[in-house]
Amino acid sequence: MSDAENIEHTQIALFKGKQIRKKFHRGEWWFVIVDVIGVLTDSSQPDGYLKDMRRRDPDLAKGWGQISTPLLIQTQGGIQRINCADTEGIFRIIQSIPSPKAEPFKRWLAKVGYERMREIENPELATKRTRMLYKLKGYSEDWIEKRMRGMAIREELTDEWKNRGAKDRQDYEILTAEISKATFGVTPSEYKTLKGLRRENLRDHMDDFELIFNMLGERATTEIHRTEDSKGIPKLKADAKAGGDIAGGARKNLEARLGRPVVTKKNFLTKPQKKKRLKDAL
Repeated sequence: MSDAENIEHTQIALFKGKQIRKKFHRGEWWFVIVDVIGVLTDSSQPDGYLKDMRRRDPDLAKGWGQISTPLLIQTQGGIQRINCADTEGIFRIIQSIPSPKAEPFKRWLAKVGYERMREIENPELATKRTRMLYKLKGYSEDWIEKRMRGMAIREELTDEWKNRGAKDRQDYEILTAEISKATFGVTPSEYKTLKGLRRENLRDHMDDFELIFNMLGERATTEIHRTEDSKGIPKLKADAKAGGDIAGGARKNLEARLGRPVVTKKNFLTKPQKKKRLKDAL
């Protein structure tokens, strides 16, 4: 999965009922540093505590660049770059925090890491967890099946992009927009506006037809890349449009037959009780 696709997948972990944002990066979990400090110190200003801590611990300050990495994290104000650290980095930070919560937090970190290692060794566990979360949200089994298949197709495509010249988040966004524009007539950002979405994942708010045509556009693009051995962003961009055109043509044919548009403003999960059910289950 590309960074462009993954930026909306900041996850929340709970330690003693308090939230810690985490993100999977470079094959392991990375944790938002200020969240960890807030949990361990109960400080209302973890940013300030962090500055004081680095001032008190010269060795920590000296090696801060090797510990902290700014990652794209979902916040209440939108997606922002926030300093995160992997498990090893968090352990080093804990050494500078005199807190009775340090030992139980270390055990919690180990458990989180262990669960992720199990999923890496057995990807079926991660798939089952994702299916369970969608089911708790109230999605149907048929929809979940399409969504999971769409994830696999998307990952296959982004792997091709990475191997064929896409280098950064902007490249993935440009290529994704090409497919979406040709498939649906709108870019992903325009699509989210149409559906009244802000930080939500667009694909989680697509209906069956939207998911199907999205998969068709991305799968066609992947096959074009492989057949023509495409290299470089200009060629990948042309292929993305071609793949989207194939899906867009099929969409238009269906719309002509049905007499209604496939692209819809409708969203999933508009009923508060469904959201409450998920919250209670988690």
